[in-house]
Amino acid sequence: MTEISQVSESILNIRSTGERDATESAPSGPSSFPLEPYSTFPTWEKRYIVFLVAFASFFSPLSSFIYTTAIDSIAKGLNTTVEMVNLGLTTYMIVSGFAPAFIGSAADKFGRRPAYMAAFVLYFFANVGLAIQKTPAALLVLRALQSAGSSGTTSLGSGVISDLVPPAERGSYVSYLNYGNNAAPPLGPIIGASLAATAGWRWIFWFLCILSGACILLIIFTLPETARSIVGNGSVAATGIHKTLVAHMEGGCYTSKRERRPESPKQAQPRPSRKSSWPNPLSCISMLRQKDFAIILVCNGIYYTTYCCVQASISTLFIQIYNYQQLAAGLVYIPFGVGCFVGTAIWGQLMDRDFRMTAKRHGLPSEKPASHVISDFPFEEARLRSSWYMVILTAGVITGYGWILEARVHVSAPLIFQTVIGFAISALFNVFNTLIIDLNPSRTSTAAASNNMIRCIMSGGALAVLQLMIDSIGVGWCFTFFGLLCGICGPLLLVALKYSPRWRLKSAQNEAK
Repeated sequence: MTEISQVSESILNIRSTGERDATESAPSGPSSFPLEPYSTFPTWEKRYIVFLVAFASFFSPLSSFIYTTAIDSIAKGLNTTVEMVNLGLTTYMIVSGFAPAFIGSAADKFGRRPAYMAAFVLYFFANVGLAIQKTPAALLVLRALQSAGSSGTTSLGSGVISDLVPPAERGSYVSYLNYGNNAAPPLGPIIGASLAATAGWRWIFWFLCILSGACILLIIFTLPETARSIVGNGSVAATGIHKTLVAHMEGGCYTSKRERRPESPKQAQPRPSRKSSWPNPLSCISMLRQKDFAIILVCNGIYYTTYCCVQASISTLFIQIYNYQQLAAGLVYIPFGVGCFVGTAIWGQLMDRDFRMTAKRHGLPSEKPASHVISDFPFEEARLRSSWYMVILTAGVITGYGWILEARVHVSAPLIFQTVIGFAISALFNVFNTLIIDLNPSRTSTAAASNNMIRCIMSGGALAVLQLMIDSIGVGWCFTFFGLLCGICGPLLLVALKYSPRWRLKSAQNEAK
């Protein structure tokens, strides 16, 4: 830790030298302005915005999990094979790995609000098409469009968090955002199975139409623009499409108190040039060259892959081992979802506490660390401080889960293990998602799109061979393999903890030259 502190101090010295030079060259006197807050959005508004973007992020995993329990019904309704309908899952996964690269880059350049509206309009009409289509080919095409519309919402949400919340408070807000993702796995199969059994499988997509329609209206009427390239810290007045419909109806009253505040020339943020800032979807690939960022993405991809494989196998394994019916097999997702919710809630608060302790250790104010102006703060030290327990726990509980199912013990045992798995992995998701925002404050949506691409590629490959692994080596050895993968993340994160500050120091020195 001493070496990390020394490297961090060197980084801060380089940063402070640049800031001192800029201060000396800046005019002084009555025309000077005090340092603006990180965000001028009031707390109640930030919480509402995060609630809304969490609701929006709910649709991407929901569209996947609600579909799985109706595969047989869809196959019969379209007079095709289960294998053909299963291609809808594959298509959805492939598109969800790459579509956020376009949406995330566009959101970083042109704002969050236009990106959300475009994505949800596409998603809404894709669901209309899915509800009325009659051929397998149409199913696959419309599933691809459905994925293109919904899959970017998580990366957009990460961008909103970066816009609104300084690192000292970010852990809690990331946990609020993750509630949307964590609600879908337990609820999706239950909703899908219930609708398919009572109203028919087409009502799955009508249900998604109704729900997404409500979300579109909330976005159009009430979601303010948060992109710092458009509205700065919230003190720059939004115009045109970036302005909420409520603000247009009230003649700007909604935004005048918060947005139209004076700014110094130094604080004013120029609006991006549309010509020079055209979205580049390949930028999310170029970001993988950052060593510290790449390690976080690989570890997050491993845990996400494990998470998906546990989720995908629950229904099949409980039907085979415990002779559950389809609806009952959908209910066994609930303990996993409960664990996810509890882990998300606890770890968000814990990360904020760890951040304050790390800030104090490095000589920053302990109550309200000013590290939102220090891009080279030792974030790995702060975010990973309490996470090592979860790294060890996850490796052990995943392995044990496989062997408990192999032994066919009482059903309560695997359900308890599912709850612990959900708790531990969701806690680590909070850590990694927060680090992704911390390490890429100016391109958060693009960075989140990189994360989405890596995790979808890894999980898609694993899901393709999951059943083959279970059939060939057994469920015990299958999950032992995933437990070992999770164990590998421990040494990788130690490397990030030790060397990331040094890598950023070298990068800062290169930029200074």
